[in-house]
Amino acid sequence: MKLDFDGIRLQAPFYDETHREWRDSVVRPFIDKEIVPHIEKWEKDGDIPLEVYQRAGEVGLFQTGYSEAYGGVTDGVDIFHALITGEELARPGAGGVAAALTVHSIALPPVINFGSEEMKKKVAPGVIKGTHHISLAITEPSGGSDVGNLKTTAKKDGDHFIINGSKTFITGGLKANWFTTAIRTGGEGIGGISLILIPADAKGVSRSSVGPKQGWICSDTATIYFENVRVPADQIIGKENEGFKIIVNNFNNERIGMAAGAVAYSRVCFEEAASWAKVRKTFGQPLSKHQVIRHKFAEMLRKINSTQAYMDICGWHIKNGTPNAADIAMLKVQATKTMEFCAREAMQIMGGISYVRECKTERIYREVRVMAIGGGSEEIMRDLACRQMEL
Repeated sequence: MKLDFDGIRLQAPFYDETHREWRDSVVRPFIDKEIVPHIEKWEKDGDIPLEVYQRAGEVGLFQTGYSEAYGGVTDGVDIFHALITGEELARPGAGGVAAALTVHSIALPPVINFGSEEMKKKVAPGVIKGTHHISLAITEPSGGSDVGNLKTTAKKDGDHFIINGSKTFITGGLKANWFTTAIRTGGEGIGGISLILIPADAKGVSRSSVGPKQGWICSDTATIYFENVRVPADQIIGKENEGFKIIVNNFNNERIGMAAGAVAYSRVCFEEAASWAKVRKTFGQPLSKHQVIRHKFAEMLRKINSTQAYMDICGWHIKNGTPNAADIAMLKVQATKTMEFCAREAMQIMGGISYVRECKTERIYREVRVMAIGGGSEEIMRDLACRQMEL
């Protein structure tokens, strides 16, 4: 077994030649050429240049799973192509890269699946090409995972909505041309929530950076303000006051995507630590020859493989139309806990060198909390699973 990113990957029957070709001929060459050489600069700048998105669009990175009518590709494409994309984007060990280049995957599907045809034609082609950007705006300053209690409101005024409120921790919010926005259009609770597409250049919309962050440094994260923003009523996504169902449906793909990234980050930590342990000598022999260190690698691999298997089974169910929200929620917990464990153990193995900013494991260690909280915190995920079990 080669102790590298590919060598320790658990082989599964769900991946065929199309998946390997997608990884080896499209995604990996793009990442190695257009991303890996620039990560350090982007991390220092706290930004990814706009032309990178366009080049990603040109090679087809944003196409998979979207209708050919809007510039996408669906023929022969399934969830495993998306999981491979998530894994490969995590391979450089900088979470901001994956966050920035996959935010459309949580913001565009509601438009594609529930928006009007006019809305789809206006938004989807540019996003798929990488020339335009869309962000999902749900989280608010007053609450995170408690979507049912959001405060941003939309009041009917003839054939328009008047929107007031704010959103925060919005990934890609500074670059977005549109926001897929969760807004209260009705009464209290989940029954009064709608999704509305808001143009970022609409009068009354303003935005600012949330400021320096622990992780996801090269991905912009914004606070969005809506002050008497007038949006045509036909910009509602789906039916009025039924937006919560769309949000919940959308969470499954977001969570399995984050799980794919977390598993890949775990493999990156393993690879970097193994490479170091084989050349670093302590007490007259390579670090990797000490039993206590060898057992750390065994435990890391056990957790990585079990999580990979869980993810692949969840992917199979999504592909076959039988997704289980509880399993996907628990998968996200399993994946982020595995990532946290592997990042910690890799740093213990590598010692001082892992504390240097250019080290992948150092970056990944700082990404742990956002992965454990974003897309639904571990606590919320466990509670969701318990509700599914009717406990």
